[in-house]
Amino acid sequence: MNVVRFAAATLGLAMLSGCVAPVGPVQVTRFHAPELASAPRGTIAVEPAPGTDGRSLEWQTYSLAVQRQLTLLGYREVPSGQGSQVAQMRVSRAISDPSRRSGPVSVGVGGSTGSYGSGIGLGLGINLGGGSGQQVVTELGVMIRDRASARSLWEGRASFAVDAKSPLASTDLAAPKMAEALFGGFPGQSGETIEVK
Repeated sequence: MNVVRFAAATLGLAMLSGCVAPVGPVQVTRFHAPELASAPRGTIAVEPAPGTDGRSLEWQTYSLAVQRQLTLLGYREVPSGQGSQVAQMRVSRAISDPSRRSGPVSVGVGGSTGSYGSGIGLGLGINLGGGSGQQVVTELGVMIRDRASARSLWEGRASFAVDAKSPLASTDLAAPKMAEALFGGFPGQSGETIEVK
């Protein structure tokens, strides 16, 4: 009987995965200082970028995904306020409806930071289910700084748009995908924008 249940569950998952809406690629742009190549991958803490609420569940979910990627790159994660380097992280989400003439409705709040001048945001728990044609647009930004000098060593931004009804509109599923795309091939070609599928 357990074999029958396992087979039924496996079939159900296979059918569910076949129903997932198509996913657009993650667009990634990165910049890094020349000295990054010689900078040791020692201790690092992932901390909220200025103006970002690091207590939000969305920020914490993305923080865990970023921490995992940094660990895979050879960094050693330490508590906030410690470490020779700091990874300042921001997340913003917006709902875009191409069928409407107005721009996307922002779900994030905050100001701007970094050389991109992009928004800092946090999730507000708004229902992102939306109607037909709506997309959830998420942006993840990370800046790695030397803690002592505050000099920026690396900065990356990943943008991801997905149908609002797709399971990947969920933070839990999107965070690992975006973090992996952002840090893939680290440090990346400085100034180049790529698409990661």
